[in-house]
Amino acid sequence: MLLRAVAFLALVFQTVWVGAEVAIQGTGRTLTLGGVSYFVSPSPVSALHDVAALSVAAKSASSGLVPISVIPTSKFVFDSSALQDTINDWSIRDDVWTKEFLTGIYVTYNGTRTFPSTSLLTAQRSFGIDFVLLSQSYLFGVPLMNALPAGPYMLEPASGNIFEVFRLYNDENQSFVYGTIPDGNGGFQVLSARIPGAATETVGVPSRLYFTPTAEKPLAGMRLAVKDIYDVKGLRTGCGNRAFWQLYPPKEATAPAIQRLLNGGMVLVGKTKTSQFANGETATDDWVDLHAPYNPRGDGYQDGSSSSTGSGTAVAAYPWLDFAIGSDTGGSMRGPAGANGVFGNRPSHGAVLLNDVMPLSPELDTAGIFSRDARLWATAGHWWYENFTSFSHFPKKLLFPVDFFGSSYLTNPPTTGSTDDTFNTFITKLEGFLNTTRTEMTLAGSWNTTKPANVSAPSLQTLLSTTYADLITLDQIQLVADPFIADFGAANGGRTPFIDPAPLARWGYGRGLPVGRKEEALANKTIFMDWFSSAVVHSDATTCSDSILLYPQSSGRTNYRNRYISAPSAPLGFSSGRISVHAEVPDMVVPIGEAPFNSTITGRTEFLPVTISFIAAKGCDLMLFNLFAELQDAGIIRPVVTGSRMFT
Repeated sequence: MLLRAVAFLALVFQTVWVGAEVAIQGTGRTLTLGGVSYFVSPSPVSALHDVAALSVAAKSASSGLVPISVIPTSKFVFDSSALQDTINDWSIRDDVWTKEFLTGIYVTYNGTRTFPSTSLLTAQRSFGIDFVLLSQSYLFGVPLMNALPAGPYMLEPASGNIFEVFRLYNDENQSFVYGTIPDGNGGFQVLSARIPGAATETVGVPSRLYFTPTAEKPLAGMRLAVKDIYDVKGLRTGCGNRAFWQLYPPKEATAPAIQRLLNGGMVLVGKTKTSQFANGETATDDWVDLHAPYNPRGDGYQDGSSSSTGSGTAVAAYPWLDFAIGSDTGGSMRGPAGANGVFGNRPSHGAVLLNDVMPLSPELDTAGIFSRDARLWATAGHWWYENFTSFSHFPKKLLFPVDFFGSSYLTNPPTTGSTDDTFNTFITKLEGFLNTTRTEMTLAGSWNTTKPANVSAPSLQTLLSTTYADLITLDQIQLVADPFIADFGAANGGRTPFIDPAPLARWGYGRGLPVGRKEEALANKTIFMDWFSSAVVHSDATTCSDSILLYPQSSGRTNYRNRYISAPSAPLGFSSGRISVHAEVPDMVVPIGEAPFNSTITGRTEFLPVTISFIAAKGCDLMLFNLFAELQDAGIIRPVVTGSRMFT
């Protein structure tokens, strides 16, 4: 019998003092079913109060619960064949439901004809089903207190209560701070479950069968992880610092940017790690308060980049996760997207509200989303960046900056099989899709010939060398560092909190800047932004952006996490990754291939991601999302899979 497959591992309670009495409140149950770990929600979603039906179910109870499947059907006759079709479909669509949930089934009819019937005696024998219950749509049916969507549940015969289940997964790549479940009041609570013997965090996911996308909720059932700089109701925001996490209480509201995704139907399953206060950190040198997440690509010991590395590694590692939210101020979305070989974006500045999100620099901060599939990525992007206009026509001009690709591929064809060949092959296919040819140029050369007459800076490096560093350090000192240090001292007898080396070095740089440096930085940023939009990439009434500028995001180079590099310092200088930062334009990363390397970890040939960045005019994010979806449909780009390799 299937009931023998149920083994309870934990029953968790919370003690609440009420006057002189002690109230014990259950916080859910952890169990194994057929060798798979599950968490049973503490709050029932429905109930069955038919005495005869509960008596039948009680015979199959093990430790008080019975696994059941709720099966809605529009078939007038639900028979063994129909059940087999359902099982085949669910086995493909869902990773939570298994045949172990066929101890009992509850069939509910949602068709239009009257007096439906069932014929499941043969199915009961072949699938080992202990009992079949029918909804009130059938003759002698049994009503539920609340209608339930399809999927796996646990029935408690003693009370008649029915509970949702969450499948539990190990966070082997250490990407998460903690897993989460809804608290029933519009917020969330930390998942109070752990897989036995797990040395890492446990994350629980609900059945995909519980959700059906609609126009109002197009992302229904999509599983979401959120970088731990975004406030979520009921949860603490830690920002990668243990003292910060402990000092401030759980939040009373969810950041509007995250709430928008939840309103679209996404399901929050956990908070992901961030480098401390979203500053850039390398895995071995700088991560002290938390352990750096593991990049699953290649040999598994490459740096996952910063600061949205928790979100980027999670999407690259876990097939049970659909999307993850990060942020990008100076490259914190694009770096992890490139290093971990997933789709990721820095949107146009101002794409979503960043209220209730820890700032690095409000003038530069943006919110992005990671995905493994370009079409799903586009669906999420269209919902999230709702204030932008969608364009279905694409630019005919491709800008190929030779200074960022290293050389002209037209006059110096790359060696076959090289990373440059991967870039060139992809761009050639893109040219064919857009029916155009690339325009080779240099950004430095464009500046020299078209820079504003009243600007004396001879190069972009001269103009912008300190702009990014000045803005992020001065802003974060004022908005985060000083208030936190003061609050911590007030609560801890004047002590100062621990700060990781990277933010400490950056704040030290900022504290040494002269008065007026922020205003100068903003002025230089504005000069570049205005120049870029007028001289390089323009707006267009038909295609939103008159051109697309390409540059290499990741080239498959190793960055081992088991080495020491150097002491952290202020992020000075200007590079391709700073274009979108200062120009406020979208910069979107697309995986296009893999590069082999001889791993010093495994002693064999492994592969690392090769990715490319697309830049368009400000506000043209949806045009790029549409382009990537069509490129995927055409087979020019492909969805990536999880694990050491990007492609099957």
